[in-house]
Amino acid sequence: MIIRKSSAEIGIMREAGRITARALRSVGEAVRPGVTTGELDAIAEDVIHSAGALPAFKGYQGFPATICASLNEQVVHGIPGERRLAEGDILSVDVGAIVDGYYGDSAYTFAVGAVSDEATRLMDATRAALEAGMARCVPGMRLYDISNAVQNVAEGAGFSIVREYVGHGIGRAMHEEPQIPNFGPAGKGPTLKPGMVLAIEPMVNAGGAAVRSLDDGWTVVTQDMRPSAHFEHTVAVTDDGPYVLTVE
Repeated sequence: MIIRKSSAEIGIMREAGRITARALRSVGEAVRPGVTTGELDAIAEDVIHSAGALPAFKGYQGFPATICASLNEQVVHGIPGERRLAEGDILSVDVGAIVDGYYGDSAYTFAVGAVSDEATRLMDATRAALEAGMARCVPGMRLYDISNAVQNVAEGAGFSIVREYVGHGIGRAMHEEPQIPNFGPAGKGPTLKPGMVLAIEPMVNAGGAAVRSLDDGWTVVTQDMRPSAHFEHTVAVTDDGPYVLTVE
């Protein structure tokens, strides 16, 4: 069942989203060659705690950190630690915050110094795919209109959509119904209604779509070890159109 939120609940989620966005911006400002992913994790945790919120990911199903830090061929769920960023890396950071029991969730892929033309195009296409999906978050559209918009932009740019991992509803739980694939036929799925809140998150690979999980039980990488990018926003469906909650 898709849980629709009241305006008051969306207001609380807006605050969770604002803190999430602040943490993500603070991490991005610290991204540079030589910084460890663990140091970035500490920055995000400090921002979230300083705002009176709780890190959404830390302890979630046993995840050990505040951010997911996924480098290059790592698609999602990378565990931050002692690895240092290097010139030319791309780093996908996923982070969330909880305010009064409600969740915010967002992701961004950062360039570490100067990156390849392919990496730049990959990041641009993934961000554009997210924007295309968010634009479909209006009453009367169907869920797979979002999916189809994301797929068309990403594949139209010559890249591949990850199919095993999807977006999701969000609210008092980080993962609620519905699941939101980043591929599929337009005009299918539940009709979007005001009060639905969705986490839309394209995961796009430079090479093939296939992925696999590493032995740590968390980190997902591309099968061909080509780069991957990940962008995400939490968006409320309203009568006035898409309301992006995870911005400052």
